[in-house]
Amino acid sequence: MNTQQPTVIIIGGGASGMFCAVNLAKQAPQLRVIVVEKTDKLLSKVRISGGGRCNVTHACFEIPTLSSRYPRGQQLMKKTLHWFQPKDTIQWFKERGVSIVAEADGRMFPSTNTSATIIECLMQEANRYKVQFLMHRTVQSVVPHNGGYHVITNNEQLHAQAVVVACGGFPKLSQFEWLQNLQLPIAAPVPSLFTLNTPKHPITALMGVSVHDAVVKIAGTKLQQQGPVLITHWGLSGPAVLKLSAYGALHLASVQYQYQAIINWLPAYNIETLKQHWLHLRKQLASQAIAQKNPFDLPKRLWEFLLAEAGIQGNVRYADITAAMQQKLIQQLVQYVLPVHGKTTYKDEFVTAGGIELQAIDANTMECKQHPKLYFTGEILNVDGITGGYNFQHAWASGWLAAKHIANTL
Repeated sequence: MNTQQPTVIIIGGGASGMFCAVNLAKQAPQLRVIVVEKTDKLLSKVRISGGGRCNVTHACFEIPTLSSRYPRGQQLMKKTLHWFQPKDTIQWFKERGVSIVAEADGRMFPSTNTSATIIECLMQEANRYKVQFLMHRTVQSVVPHNGGYHVITNNEQLHAQAVVVACGGFPKLSQFEWLQNLQLPIAAPVPSLFTLNTPKHPITALMGVSVHDAVVKIAGTKLQQQGPVLITHWGLSGPAVLKLSAYGALHLASVQYQYQAIINWLPAYNIETLKQHWLHLRKQLASQAIAQKNPFDLPKRLWEFLLAEAGIQGNVRYADITAAMQQKLIQQLVQYVLPVHGKTTYKDEFVTAGGIELQAIDANTMECKQHPKLYFTGEILNVDGITGGYNFQHAWASGWLAAKHIANTL
């Protein structure tokens, strides 16, 4: 082995680290590219994402719209996406024989519908361009030395001309201590994608019921999201809830996940417009039993539950509903108040808000302003996207940019 060969160490064998490694090794064959991984597995988050299908990116190609899907990091993403956006991701994989296809909601997956396709593609590239791997290595510190860096692991001291930190996010601030000597600004991490817990609330008896379009709002704030909602045995989940948790991550952490959610099961209506519509329904359905005639196409179990919550027996005819019953039911339909106590994160797929503050990073290169030839990519940065492929797009874009800059400067 040529000991004089310039070395780049990439800390972390996840999406952004591996993408950086394979792009760098291809563009700069004169470099020795080493991925240092603390576990015995590479690309573990890629493997499990999207239910094992890997939501590679999102079919959104307008950068202003795309960058708005990042509750933290919008300004940085406007710049990085200028260099490498979803079209580039799709093209990159296409050139390597992997077709990425869009679903109706914009999420994009490999046409094979398995994350193994993405993993195999990246591993083939790594083998082709001779990326080296050091597994079971926990990095304990990164120390500037002679214009490069010593990377000290549980096993050895390595030296590199450039280092890329691509180790993913951490749920606790204490887990950033190994970077402490670099004196970088770090935003304390809080969970970003999580469900709303309503322990022992009667609604949990409806577990498995999904509503294809509802609005979920956090009482006392402007935070709200619209989309599919799933009722689970612990509370509420689904795309609308996960998006809301991302945009509301900092606020919800500040209230210790104790708050009221307000659900509009019928987004086409508010209190006033539903009152008006109800006048027509009473005439039109006067002789019908209310439980048997659900005019809003809500799931049957949810409709019966909301009737019970409004104190209305199912055999009551529309014509016999009192003004008080009507008022209560309208409230349940468009302003259902749900007390929330806690959250459930997807432990294997956790996403955090927080990490290295973005003012410390050059958005066009991913290089640390304070420490030349030190780069940060992926979720270690204070960037997080909503659910739907946005976090992987950030991983690919930031990894690609770091590789490009290192290849051009080292």
